[in-house]
Amino acid sequence: METKGMLTSPLWGENGELWKPEGRLPDFSYAGYGCGNKELPRPAVTANVRDFGAAGDGEQDDTEAFERALAQIGTGVLWIPPGCYKLSGRLRLNRSGVVLRGAGQEETTLHFTRHLTDISPDWGATTTGERTSNYSWSGGLITIAGEFLRGGVVSIVRDAAYGEHTLYVDSTAGLMPGDRIEVFQEDTPDNSLAAHLYSGDPGDMDKLWGSTSASLVAEIVSVGEDSITINRALRFHVRAEWQPVIRPFRPTVDEVGIEDLTLEFPDVPYAGHFRELGYNGVAITQASDCWIDGVTIRNSDCGIILKGSFCTVRNLVMESHRQPDLASGCTGHHGIYIYGDDNLVESFDYRCSFIHDISVSKCAGNVFAGGRGVDLCFDHHKRAPYANLFTDIDAGAGTRLWKSGGGAALGRHCAARETFWNIYAKQLQPYPEGFAPASLNLVGYPTGEAPSCLTDGRWMEPLPAGECIQPVNLYQAQLRRRMLR
Repeated sequence: METKGMLTSPLWGENGELWKPEGRLPDFSYAGYGCGNKELPRPAVTANVRDFGAAGDGEQDDTEAFERALAQIGTGVLWIPPGCYKLSGRLRLNRSGVVLRGAGQEETTLHFTRHLTDISPDWGATTTGERTSNYSWSGGLITIAGEFLRGGVVSIVRDAAYGEHTLYVDSTAGLMPGDRIEVFQEDTPDNSLAAHLYSGDPGDMDKLWGSTSASLVAEIVSVGEDSITINRALRFHVRAEWQPVIRPFRPTVDEVGIEDLTLEFPDVPYAGHFRELGYNGVAITQASDCWIDGVTIRNSDCGIILKGSFCTVRNLVMESHRQPDLASGCTGHHGIYIYGDDNLVESFDYRCSFIHDISVSKCAGNVFAGGRGVDLCFDHHKRAPYANLFTDIDAGAGTRLWKSGGGAALGRHCAARETFWNIYAKQLQPYPEGFAPASLNLVGYPTGEAPSCLTDGRWMEPLPAGECIQPVNLYQAQLRRRMLR
């Protein structure tokens, strides 16, 4: 539709006036640090790694100096002055409030000389039984790891629909406005929850074996006699068969940051798919409200593996000087691999290609915004990734936009209400048949095919020649609208 000279979408309108919480367009505005409500912090420097013996000359092994510094500062900002710091081991940031801060992406380099398999072997197998290192898709030479503590579980006693805010519970004892809680459900052996997350069109799920879960972290707004109201709309139905509960959201690690530096690995030829040994950048596991800001990752097997919540990655550069694998033409496996919820990746620049540039699996509410790449692929790795947003992204050549992996019989690549809003590419794209159920949202999609705006069917709004659909960045528009209410 056209409004006041703007080309807008019937899913949103000009300022969100057409949006409905129960509609097919989710609210993505809670993604990122502080649920999108807060700017990234900039705490003062606590310590200088040079004071713990680091040389930063590219010759001396500075691993022990970093380990001493991280052990002694407790919490705070570890300043890493300009230089190249040679590291032969992992750096573990497993306490809240720890920040690694360099002098800039061109000034401070952490050069890791060994891969994870050399440091701590962890062999496994692919879904087809091929022997491979588990570091092919997991682990990082910098790790941020905690736990999401469970306990104080309250059962939800009435069904609730997608888009609703009120939940009826068996007890409100101990629940207070302002509490951060998780709405959680687990699947049945017949994969009924997974089928729901796929809008009833899941494809082959024979190997899911009831393993799917659904989670939404929210804040309690009010507490009634037998109910609570939360600050955000449910992104799935709540049903008794999935044993829905409310439990506290209490991460043991949060407020950890990595800023203004380059992570570099040896310039060795890329060995190819499932032959990666773990030249991996950052792994965030069961941690919340962390950030990676102003970081270049060079020559990695995997860049960032994120299994956390409400984390922000911004101003990220991915580059590689490695000789690519001949079979794929790529220089690494996963660029960013997310299987946590409500994270934000914005202002990213891929100057190389991974087999899976941007990967999502068994997750929801993540946002990728304002980025670009030479020839991006939006890898959906099955297991019901749903309600994630890709907005204002230049995919480059556009030869492999929907190229995706994942094992057999684990559902379609993509689940319900995945949204692509203003995607640019050098060549026109077809509708991705078989990739997702019809609840897929393509708005501002670079295609020559006819538009289709069916409320309960296919939704595809072509990208106008030389233009885009307003707002350009849906995440920013949704966040702005929420903050003004």
